[in-house]
Amino acid sequence: MAYSKVSNKTQDKDVKYLSKDYNSFKDQLMEFAEVYFPNNFNDFSEGNPGMMFMEMAAYVGDVLSYYTDTQLRESLLLLAQEKENLFNMAYTMGYRPKVTDASSVDLELFQLIPSTGASGDYKPDFNYCLQLNPNSTFTSTEGPTFYINNEVDFKVSSSFNPTEISVYQYDSSNNPEYYLLKKETKSISGKLKEQTFTVGTAEAFKTLTLFDTDIISIESIKDSDNNEYYEVPYLAQDLIFQEVENIGTNDPELLGYNNQTPYLLKIIKSTRRFVTRFKANNQLELQFGAGNSDKADEQIIPNPDNIGLGIKDGRSKLDTAYDPSNFLMTKAYGQAPANTTLTVKYIVGGGISSNVNANTITGVDTLFTSNKPNLNGSLLTFVKSSVAVNNVEAAKGGGDGDSIEEIRENTMAGFATQQRTVTKEDYIIRTLSMPSKFGRVAKAYIVQDDQISPLTNEFNRIRNPLALNLYTLGYDGIKKLSNLNQATKTNLSTYLEQYRMLTDAVNIKNAFVINFALDFEITTFKNYNNNEVVLNCMSELQDYFNIDKWQINQPIITSEVGNLLSGVTGVQSVEKLEFTNKSGITLGYSQYRYDFTGATRKGVIYPSLDPSIFEIKNLNTDIKGRVTTY
Repeated sequence: MAYSKVSNKTQDKDVKYLSKDYNSFKDQLMEFAEVYFPNNFNDFSEGNPGMMFMEMAAYVGDVLSYYTDTQLRESLLLLAQEKENLFNMAYTMGYRPKVTDASSVDLELFQLIPSTGASGDYKPDFNYCLQLNPNSTFTSTEGPTFYINNEVDFKVSSSFNPTEISVYQYDSSNNPEYYLLKKETKSISGKLKEQTFTVGTAEAFKTLTLFDTDIISIESIKDSDNNEYYEVPYLAQDLIFQEVENIGTNDPELLGYNNQTPYLLKIIKSTRRFVTRFKANNQLELQFGAGNSDKADEQIIPNPDNIGLGIKDGRSKLDTAYDPSNFLMTKAYGQAPANTTLTVKYIVGGGISSNVNANTITGVDTLFTSNKPNLNGSLLTFVKSSVAVNNVEAAKGGGDGDSIEEIRENTMAGFATQQRTVTKEDYIIRTLSMPSKFGRVAKAYIVQDDQISPLTNEFNRIRNPLALNLYTLGYDGIKKLSNLNQATKTNLSTYLEQYRMLTDAVNIKNAFVINFALDFEITTFKNYNNNEVVLNCMSELQDYFNIDKWQINQPIITSEVGNLLSGVTGVQSVEKLEFTNKSGITLGYSQYRYDFTGATRKGVIYPSLDPSIFEIKNLNTDIKGRVTTY
């Protein structure tokens, strides 16, 4: 039987992929039908039912093309416009978008205390000094509420936070009856709120959402057994940086520095931790850990801390197969809460409206005070009712959170640094940003560590690429430069542990202070009071050499000083500028001597090779000027 070969080859059709919109799709479909189906479809009038199907196909193609383009655009940080997508990408890249910015302002707090004593020997009864706990709130006549995030103890007077005392009222015998106490403290716009959640069976990576929006911070989360959960940047971080009061039970060696360093920064480990993420509707989502296994972690995955020690409880083998996914059952990502009630305390507020004017924060909303046993109850009630508050300056810094473009730019900037200290500027900013409760750093300067070569001399130093020298200084009680105390240095070292590179060792050292005096001579124009002109010159110099404006290793440019004096009204010419070193601890100056003449090059007085800072210790006496007459 013979068979003939029949070709089933179909005609290849040219399909174009450049169409992106409705009209292009429609035109391409009409062209396609005209080329490949000329005998079957040749009526392209609007009344032809076949055109309906072409237009429907073009419509579907247009919609699919739009969503394809949109999905691609929304997956790219530079092009995305949807807030939810930007939030997700920001968190993925390590940036936390802000939904509100809280304003801040210095508050003046007042209270009355009775006097004690007799026979003319009257003094304040400090037993009635109030101790205002954090989250005490005050109201503004413009609406927003402000809270304090630090303890305010009227009884404690330190160089950084003194208590001012004055007689408020005299009795009929002209003896002090009540004293007025005044303290200053930082406050932040916002109000403390609370929300509870009932949690049943443990659930890995359980999430809870707070009802409120515009949440500034989480203050605390505790379960029914008063166990505290700690906020961390990511759940795998088990180290918690916790502040504790600088008292003898916490660190007896650093107790002597509690006047300047009231709190210590300690590192603890905890399995109870959580992370927070804002959603696109500005609500805050809490996510807890995944540790929900009844078995000990060592039975699931060997503990690296116990290498060589075997398994706990005398077990001879693991009863669970080793699998990297077992980490999801361990407490490596934190403990999942179970069969408890979580109480979440958080701060709500901020925004543009929180930038209230001066002298508007005058109302006392809620006072959280420590108990005062064994005192006269009615008198203590009067003392509490006497608390008053005021803001001398306007509140600043409040904002309505990140805009779309701010989220985009801040995410890219945050991804580059990832909250790490990499550059010199990073270390200086982090150092100066340490909360003042852990000690105040006034000046900071960082260089790569080096050592004097034992084979040559000090001018030939050996670089150490794995260590940095951080030179610091603080202020004493009268705002003069001084070395940081050991408690502040310890806190600073712990604080930088959160941000430093793994390979960076940071040595915290004291910078050198070079004290000096300035003598100047000027001539004046006629008809000007010489004494007045000199006083104006000294005022300008005092402002110029204000230590707040000077940094470590900043040189003195004599021409700038001369131009400053020349610009004072009445000054005809500057005849003399003389900088001389002032040294001697017994005289109240730094111990370091410095050759100003030898350090001057082309009108610039350079600091020493070792990081140092110039300081006029006594602005009123170490600047002297006179008028020269010819």
